[in-house]
Amino acid sequence: MDIRPHRKLEVWKKSMALAREIYTATEAFPRSEIYGLSSQLRRSAVSVPSNLAGGAARRGSREFKQFINIAQGSLSELDTQLDLAHMLGFLDPALHAKLMSEVTDISKMLYGLSKSAG
Repeated sequence: MDIRPHRKLEVWKKSMALAREIYTATEAFPRSEIYGLSSQLRRSAVSVPSNLAGGAARRGSREFKQFINIAQGSLSELDTQLDLAHMLGFLDPALHAKLMSEVTDISKMLYGLSKSAG
């Protein structure tokens, strides 16, 4: 039995890549946001793959589905925070559009995974 089953999930891989991109994007945020929006974006982004990993380690599909739902919630928070960062001028339009596209793709993948989990 693989002790790290989450590593096989494409949505986990994609959400890890998004978290890395969020970290890179927030490096350019104003210093005053280090404990504000920058930190919030990072926590939300990290929460998605973390919850997928936690859920994949569970024995039952019901528990896994609960963790997928939590990941979806974190992704929705990230969506809102990205919009706010864009509105405040912290993200240029092209980067905002790219990140939002990735959020949409991951959301669709989470929905599909939730359906298949039972």
